[in-house]
Amino acid sequence: MRLDKYLAHASALTRSQARKAVRQGRVLVNGCLERDFGARLSGVVDVQLDGRLLEAPGPRYIMLHKPAGVVSVTEHEEHTTVLDLLDIESSAGLHAAGRLDIDTTGLVLITNDGDWSHRITAKKAACPKRYHVWLGDELSVAMAGQIREGLMLKGEKEKTLPAKLEMMSPREVRLTLTEGRYHQVKRMFAAVGNHVERLHRDAIGGISLDDELGPGEWRYLTPEEVASI
Repeated sequence: MRLDKYLAHASALTRSQARKAVRQGRVLVNGCLERDFGARLSGVVDVQLDGRLLEAPGPRYIMLHKPAGVVSVTEHEEHTTVLDLLDIESSAGLHAAGRLDIDTTGLVLITNDGDWSHRITAKKAACPKRYHVWLGDELSVAMAGQIREGLMLKGEKEKTLPAKLEMMSPREVRLTLTEGRYHQVKRMFAAVGNHVERLHRDAIGGISLDDELGPGEWRYLTPEEVASI
């Protein structure tokens, strides 16, 4: 792991602040002054910041019920972020493994494990995400067929992958996708002449949003949930 990344994981510093601290001579590695923030750390290391020994936290895996009006980024000047909702001592290194639009609610998975996050977001991983969709107009059989089979979106060169669509009512469906294009759910229904009024994600892979979590609430994942990705 790079030194600047270790510092960001083990302290309240951001990556840029960590680099500045290294350049300022505030960091010791194994008792020696280190001024290269890109230095690679391996094995057992002793890292001190301002004379204080640091210990990088282990991997963390969190389930959050995101409410509307919250953004799925680590920092934002205007809006509350998903990390702002976590009542933990340090959120260093944490990030959302796949984002939701500001007005979309539901399951967000948060972690500091980049490899685990990649298994959720990578195109080749094809990790399924399930959405509860409320529509402005009734969905016809023809519209549903297009969604299931895959269709061209404006500005795209390839059709969307086949999707699983379950009709709950004429204006309410469950949709499962194995890809994550920009605003994909909303654009898919717009492409067939409909529009999304409300959107809620309730599952990612084998992990379903805990019914006991209200909007803005969170909990750590169980080992079984972590292993399911």
